[in-house]
Parts: sequence; C-alpha cells; structure tokens
Amino acid sequence: MRLPTLTEIKIRIERAALAFDAWVNAGLYDSGRSTGAAYERYQRVMSRFAVHGWKRFALDLTSEAVTLGAGGAVLLLAFAQPAFQLTSENWLKQQDLAVTFLDRYGTEVGRRGIKHDDSLKLDEFPDIMIKALVSTEDRRFYEHWGIDPIGTLRALVNNSRGGGNTQGGSSITQQLAKNLFLTNERSLERKINEAFLALWLESHLTKNEILKLYLDRAYMGGGTFGAVAAADYYFGKPLKDISLAEAAMLAGLFKAPTKYAPHVNLPAARARAADVLHNMVEAGFVTEGQIQTALRNPATPVTRTRDITADYYLDWAFGEIKGMADAGKLRSDRVLTVKTPLDLAIQKRADDVVADILRKSGDAFDVDEAAMVILDPDGALRAMVGGADYGESQFNRATDALRQPGSSFKPYVYSAALASGLYKPETVVVDSPVCIGNWCPQNYGRSYAGRVPMWLAVAKSINTIPIKISIALGKAMGISHEARAAKAGRAKIIETAHRMGITSNLIDTVSMPIGSDEVTVIDQAAGYAVFANGGFKAKPYAAMEVKNSSGEVIYRHADEPPDRVLSPQVVADMNFMLNKVVEEGTGKRAQLEGVKVAGKSGTTNAYRDAWFVGYTGNYVGAVWFGNDDHTSTNKLTGGSLPAQLWHDVMEPAHQGIEIKGLPGLKDNPRAAQQQASGGPTAPLDPNASAYGKLSRRSFEVIGGLNGLFRTVERAPAGEARPDAGGADKATQKTDRKPGDRAAASPGQPREVAEGTRSVGGRIELR
Repeated sequence: MRLPTLTEIKIRIERAALAFDAWVNAGLYDSGRSTGAAYERYQRVMSRFAVHGWKRFALDLTSEAVTLGAGGAVLLLAFAQPAFQLTSENWLKQQDLAVTFLDRYGTEVGRRGIKHDDSLKLDEFPDIMIKALVSTEDRRFYEHWGIDPIGTLRALVNNSRGGGNTQGGSSITQQLAKNLFLTNERSLERKINEAFLALWLESHLTKNEILKLYLDRAYMGGGTFGAVAAADYYFGKPLKDISLAEAAMLAGLFKAPTKYAPHVNLPAARARAADVLHNMVEAGFVTEGQIQTALRNPATPVTRTRDITADYYLDWAFGEIKGMADAGKLRSDRVLTVKTPLDLAIQKRADDVVADILRKSGDAFDVDEAAMVILDPDGALRAMVGGADYGESQFNRATDALRQPGSSFKPYVYSAALASGLYKPETVVVDSPVCIGNWCPQNYGRSYAGRVPMWLAVAKSINTIPIKISIALGKAMGISHEARAAKAGRAKIIETAHRMGITSNLIDTVSMPIGSDEVTVIDQAAGYAVFANGGFKAKPYAAMEVKNSSGEVIYRHADEPPDRVLSPQVVADMNFMLNKVVEEGTGKRAQLEGVKVAGKSGTTNAYRDAWFVGYTGNYVGAVWFGNDDHTSTNKLTGGSLPAQLWHDVMEPAHQGIEIKGLPGLKDNPRAAQQQASGGPTAPLDPNASAYGKLSRRSFEVIGGLNGLFRTVERAPAGEARPDAGGADKATQKTDRKPGDRAAASPGQPREVAEGTRSVGGRIELR
C-alpha cells in the first residue's frame, strides 16, 4: 500500500480546513437568518402592545415604580433583620415572673412582672378607659395594620396648629413594640425597628391582645406600670370603679407620665385630662354634654407626696432575678419575694442631688444626663440612678451605657503594676515622652514632670506613666521589642480589669491604659469595690434573699463564697495612692470630714464624659456625667460635678454609722511616715534598683513640683483644669455626627483606632 506524499497530506489538510470554514460560515448565516426572522416575529407580536402618548408615560412610570419597589423591598428586608432578631419564641413570656421587692429593712418598694399585668381581663376594663385611650393615642387603632399614615398625618396637622391639644404620631402598636423590645432613644434606627416590630406584632396578636398588653405594661409614672396599678396609686380605687374624669386623667399619662403625673403637677394633669375629654368628643365616643360634668369636676388624686421610687434599681434587679431563674437558682418558682440591699434614704438623696445639680449646672456645662451607682464593699447595691428622668427615658445609663472612663481606668493599670512586683507606690518613675510605633501620648499642658514617685503620678494623673508601665510589664515577660512588650503588658492589664469586675469587652489599643475603651458605671463601682473590701471580687447584686410564694427561703447571697483577686498588700498600696488623689490630687471635692476617702476622676477627649469613682470603708460610688449623643460638654471634668455629686450623696450617708477604715491604709507605715516627714517613704522593694531610690535632694525637687501643681489647681474660676484620661480626636474613629442623639447603648461603635497618631502628636487625657 502506497503512503501519501507530503504534498498529498498538505492538500488534504487544506481541503478539510476549507470544508470546516464553509460549514462555520453556513451555520452562522443560517443562524443569523433564523435569529432575524425570530426577532421580526417578536416585533410583530410586541407591536400589538405598543403605546404612545400618556399611556407610554404611565407605563414607564409603573415600570420604574416596580423596579424601585423591588429594590426598596430588599432594602427594607435588610433593615428588618435587627428588629426581628429582638423577638424570640417566648417573647410574650418574658415577664412571667411575679416579683415583689423589699428594701433592706423589709418594706415593700415595688413590683415587677405579671402581678402588674393580669389583674383584669380586657372585657373587665371600663369602657370609658378604653375610649379615652384610643381617642387620644390612636383613633384608627382597629382599622390600621400597625402603622397609621393617616393618623400620623392628622396628628402633624393638629400639632402644627399649636395649643395644648397635641396628638401623638405613633400608633398604639408602635408604642407597645417600643415598650416590649426597645428603649426610648431618639434615633432613626429605633424608629425603623419600631415600625417593623409593630407589623410583626399585628401579624402575631389580635387587636384586643395588643390593646391589653399596652394597657398593662405602659409606664404610668410614680413607679407604676399599667392602668390597673395607676388607678390604685393615683385614686386609691380599682380601675373598674373610676369615673370619666379619672379615666381621662389616666389616659393622659401614657405619652408623658412624668410631665402629667397628678402627684407631680396637678394643674398640668387636669389640663391634659381636658384635652383627652375633647378628643373623645371629636372621635365620636361621647357627646359634648356628657363631658361637661367631668370638665366642671376634674379628677382629684389621693393625697400623695412624691414617693421615693427606685425604678432604675428595680428594673435592673428584675433582670437579675430573671437571670437567676433562667440559671435554675430559684427552682421552678415564679411568684417571688426578694429582699434587696436598697437603702431608700441614700436612693432619695442620690435622686435629689442628681436632679438638683443638672437643674442648676446642666445648662452652664452643657450636660443633660448623669448616672450613679452606690455599692457596699461586698457588691450589695444600695442605690442606683440610671438617668435624669425615668419617666422620660427608661434607658439605664448606669448599667447599659458603654462610655470611655478616661483616667478613672488607670487604677486597673496600677493594680497590675503592683501585682507584678515591679513597682511600689514609692518607686521612682520617669514622666517623659514615650511612643509606641507612631503613637505618642502627651500630658495635659504638653509638659513633663521628670522623675516622680508613682503615688504622685497617680495623684496628678500623669498620662505617660501607664503607657510605660504597659511596656515594662511586657519586658518583664522577656519580650525585648517595645511594641510587642506593650501589647503583652496591655493583655495583663485587661486580665486584671476583668478579674476585678469589668465585664465589657476591652479592645487592645495602644491608648487602652489611659482609658480609651468603654465600660459601664456599675462595672466601675464593682472594680473599685475590690479596693474597699480588701481584695475580693465584688459582683454587684440586688438579691440578698429570695422567698417563694410559700415564704420559704430558696436563695441567700451570703451562701456564695468570696473570690480574692488582689493581695492585701496590693490593696493597701492602691488605697494609699488613691487616697492621695482625693487629699492632694484631682478629687479634692470628694473629701469627707473625718472619713478617709480614696478614688479617681476621669475626663475623656473633648469633655464627652466626666467620671468620679470613689470609696470609703463603708460605701463605693461611681458617678458619670455626659450626653446621650456623645456630644461634648462645656469643659466638664471629673473633678468638678461628678466629685461634687459623690460628696453630696456620701456625706449624709456616712452620718450616724460606724465609720470603717480603708484596708491597709490606717496602719500603713508609709502613710504615717509620709505625714510625719512631708515626703514619700523609701521604696518597699529593695530590689527595685532599676527605678532608683529617693534621696534628700529628690524630696526637695518633689516638694517643688507639688507646689507647682497646687498653683495650677488654684487657677481662676472658669479656667478649665482637666484631670486626666480619655482619647485624642486623632486616635478616634466615629460615625456619629454632632446632631445625632442616639442613646449610649451597649451597641455603640467604639471611638478608638490604633496607630493613627503621628510622632509628636499629642493626646490630652484628663
């Protein structure tokens, strides 16, 4: 068989290529013709639907609306996710406990849970009460689907006309959603969540069930929740027996319970009740003649002074009881009586002083809110103020608001330093420039004190020293690289703070040792209680004893063993140094005559937060001042109003009781030697040669520095003298705008970013 030649192979390949090319061309031609024919058929069919003129405009408009609507639906679904995450399978049973709270002396001070809610069925509510509520709060309640655009528009129109007859724009369902799931913060996010939750409630409950929940769980002022409790509190009678005038007065409380509470402002309450009566006429529920008697004879509440209420306290205590029940500590009992450490005398004093200071000085310092927590040294909660006005906002700033502590965080740094064995109060530290990477903190005034004893660095709240301590703690672990050593040191500081009682997540940033992370007021009180009780963890508690419905004691807090977190020597040293803060440093306003006081002030960047946390052997108190939207105050420092509030509450609290000394302070030989010699004592650690010992000349230099500091402290009134701690603008990242007034809830974004300060930049932490 003859093999083809190369020429023949070449010819065959060329012919195959030509055949393939012809096949491709023919295929493309045929497909093009078929596609063209199909398109022509499509055009002929679609031409039948072609529109022109106004019909074309309407069609385009509809198409755009559908497109935008689809995109909006996706966006709304994304917004709805946070709201729906607030619900759960047992959301309606969140208050299935019935808890009666007693103060430390056994006197009933309030109730929380279902005892407020289920005393009356809806069909047992007086008809006039329901009509008064619906006519004022939501006239189209039985017609809308949770959100009432018509009612909102009508309210806007009526309110724009002025006068006292104002109407709310939120439906009853929206208000219930806020009461059940949200806080009173004024933010767009809260309104969006409220709207979605209202729709969710409408899909899960009937209208009557929604109305019943609202009537039972709304705050009505005077520490009462629900119309049943309010009728008994204000008029001393069952809700079923109230008159038309009394129903109108109660209905006027739902939107502004503090403003219109009759025991607070009876004329305002009666004026509001008259508005409700006229609303009932406009809604067609009653006639003009039927309300004349009620207008001529307005409701008169029973004689009642402004009772001491501890609503923020009881809300937190109820949450603690629910947590204990969920953990199985209370067996299966659901009707409980809880004896608390609440001291009504201290609570009233704290409420009154907070209100008085904000009224007198709030405008001058441009500050709207304050919070305070008072504990026994073992963590027993004596009193709590969670905000300026519980009726206006039930958001508890003492327990739920995360704020930067500024220099009031530094005691955790110094505790870690003392516990390491590297430092003693008399150890000489050097206040000089320090940088970690490209971040360089600086003291207020951009000056440095040089070599000083550590107790003086604490008293004067020097900023560079805590940073140097974080580096030294890391180097003591064998880490030579300065930045890595600082990171390891900060980890030790965070561990110490958490062991002492800080429960919030402390983010490791270079500025953390000088108070740039966020903590709560109650955690600060718990952390400082370790110093007051001799070194034991003091978890705040509100349940001293819990009894079930049969009177059997099912829980005692005294049965829980203490947990030591600091050694007695570290506690003694910290008490020595923090006492110097009050006697010679930034906390002088907190001094109590005849009582040893220790503590620390703190003021954060741009004067957003002002703190004073102080303690004696008897009580621990943490105070915070600031604004919910994180806007700056007018140069408010921790050593001013916060220290003054602490003093004004603690001074009467220490009258008539046995005064206890601070652990290790009374018999501290360094304190006695300091008082006798006028200078610091020799270092306790003879091996601390790396830091040096104080010579006679050192005492003279320190004395001069002390005089200089005293000169600064005696600056003319009105001249700001910040007292340490916080974070410079250049070390912070925030999405907040000055006009945003969002509550400081645990979800707030943190304001600190690592490595954003250039060399030579400054951080003014007070």
